[in-house]
Formats: sequence, structure tokens, C-alpha cells
Amino acid sequence: MERRTFLRTAVIGTSTAAFGGSLWRGAALADPARPGPGPYGTLRPADANGIALPGGFTSRVVARSGQKVGSTPYTWHDAPDGGACYADGTGWIYVSNAEVTPGGAGAVRFAPTGAITGAYRILSDTRQNCAGGRTPWNTWLSCEEVSRGYVHEADPWGTAPAARRDAMGRFKHEAAAADPVREAVYLTEDESNGCLYRFLPTTWGDLSSGRLQVLTAGAAVSGSFGWADVPDPGGSPTVTRDQVPGAKRFDGGEGCHYADDKVWFTTKGDNRVWQLNLTSDTYELTYDDSLVSGGAPLTGVDNVTGSSSGDLFVAEDGGTMDICVITPAGTVAPFLRIDGQSSSEITGPAFSPDGSRLYFSSQRGTSGSSSGGITYEVTGPFRT
Repeated sequence: MERRTFLRTAVIGTSTAAFGGSLWRGAALADPARPGPGPYGTLRPADANGIALPGGFTSRVVARSGQKVGSTPYTWHDAPDGGACYADGTGWIYVSNAEVTPGGAGAVRFAPTGAITGAYRILSDTRQNCAGGRTPWNTWLSCEEVSRGYVHEADPWGTAPAARRDAMGRFKHEAAAADPVREAVYLTEDESNGCLYRFLPTTWGDLSSGRLQVLTAGAAVSGSFGWADVPDPGGSPTVTRDQVPGAKRFDGGEGCHYADDKVWFTTKGDNRVWQLNLTSDTYELTYDDSLVSGGAPLTGVDNVTGSSSGDLFVAEDGGTMDICVITPAGTVAPFLRIDGQSSSEITGPAFSPDGSRLYFSSQRGTSGSSSGGITYEVTGPFRT
């Protein structure tokens, strides 16, 4: 994702954001200035890896750009970005994009103990692979964040060849989230006047053909929405976001996450987290830092993932280099902070299949360069 400078001031602590609506479990949103720690308590001083964590949590470095991963012969890619985890027998795999050109994606395989047992490339010769998303059939959708970029589908095990999915549209792709109930894949667009899309495959599980649609709605921050077909998913000569009258505009679409008939996605230009309720066809704000009195704990919203407890974990691009948690009750608080890396951004948050480990990267590390990326693991008593 393209880094932006955020002028709002971040405040350490928590808030409960008030928008006059309700969050995903129907809890009424409360006073936006409630002080105190989040569900995991206050952050302790940074550890030897420069990660400030709540009590009971520990971190380790999994990989560094330009260096071999563990004892494997594989060299970790520059600018690690979007990521996801996959069950691999009793172990698991973490995949990570490379937001450089040529880009692609790599993977790290873990034993049940957490030991690294392998690392390898799963996608090559693509451009600026930013975020993406996992599919219910256990593939990785890697999205190109360039004008008229593509979505590529890759095998986390690195055995099946990757495939370009032209039918999913050519635009400045950011993230993808699969919805097995409606058999749709939701797609964000990283443009200041971008849109939110969904792709309806002709056959669920096969992304080679289908219909690309764009969300239509008014200019308000909440209301009802619909979907309209994009006539030319190839986006030439008219870009996809300008083909449908009434397409709703979003200021810099970033992370996207699906769970329990809801889609959450972030927009970096206005520092918001949005929610689509797919059962009522309505949308609203889950978080807006401009409505948080006393300053905002979450600035520079970017990648987003969820835990089994229903908590959202939102990574910051800039800000104070936090991953913040948004609880179903509306509390917003830092879960972790990376010290000494203010020229970087946090990318690729994803939980191991059992929910006990969180993976993420600092895309540019301490050097501020794409060659300085660091991928971490945090282990501890996550809420279930």
C-alpha cells in the first residue's frame, strides 16, 4: 500500500467510538472517551525485538528481507505485505506478499511446535503485491496495487502453478475477502475515489470466470447499499470505478475481512473502519478517528484481520506503529506497538489456525527501506 502521512494526533489508551449505530454483535456504542486499558491490558516496555506487548505475550522474529529463513535455503522477500495462515496437517503455513516489482509471494511452513520447517516462493514475476486474502478452498489471492493491476491465485504449498484471475477486474487492487455464504469475493480499491467490489464466480471455487460488481449507495456514512455489474472489468478505456453511476466512493480502500455475515474494510484517507451487514444490506462506520473525543488510539488504518473472539485487529501504516484491537463492544486500544520503526508500516496480520499465534510484518523495518522488512510472530493468551 502507498504510505500516507497522517496529521491527526494519536493518543495512547482506549476509546469506545460513538456513531449512533451498533457493532457486529449488536452492542450499543457507548461514550467515545472512556479511559482505561483494552481487553489485554496496558502495553509493557518493548522487548528485545522492539515489540511492546501486554503481559503474558512474547515475540520472535520469523524472517528478515534478504536473509535465509531459519535453516532453510530460501531468502525472504523485500517489503513483506499482506499475509494469511493455512492449516498444514498439525502444523501451518504463513504466506506473505512482496510489495515490490518484480513482486510475488513467499511462504513459511511451521511444525506443531512452531519450529520453522520450510520456506519457499509461491508466486513470481508480478507487480507490487500488496494485500489479498485467503479462499475457503485454501488458496491465496495476491493483489497487485498498480493501475489496472490483477489478482493472482497462488497455492500456499507451492505445488500448483499460480494463475492470473482476469475476470476479477483490472484496477488498483488492495485486499480480498471471501464469503462462502453468498459465494462472493469482496475487493477493495486503493484510490482516493475508489470503490468496493464483489466478484461472483460462475462456479464457486473457480475464479476463472464470473461477474464483477461494484457497491452502489449514497454519500452518507451509513445506509442501504446495492450491487451493479461492472460492464468492462478490464477497465479500458474507462476505469472500473467510473463505469457505474451511483457507485459509492471510498477514500483509499485497504484491508478487508469477512466473518459472520459481515464485511469490514478500512479506508486510509479518512482513517475509518467500515462494516457491511450482508443480511440487512446496510453499511455503517465501525470506527472513525475524527469522532473520537480526546484523540484517536488508531491512526493510519491498513490491513485488518479477526480472531475467534470476534475482535478485529487493525494494523497501522504509520501512526504509532500499532496493531489495535476493536472489540465487539466497541473498545479500541493498542494491542502491540513496534518501537524505533517510524518509517515503516505494519502489514500482513494473520492468526495461526488455532488462534494462539499472530503473524505480521514491519514492511521496512528499522532502515525504512523495502530491503529491511521483518516478519514477526506473537504468542500468548488471545481471547477465544
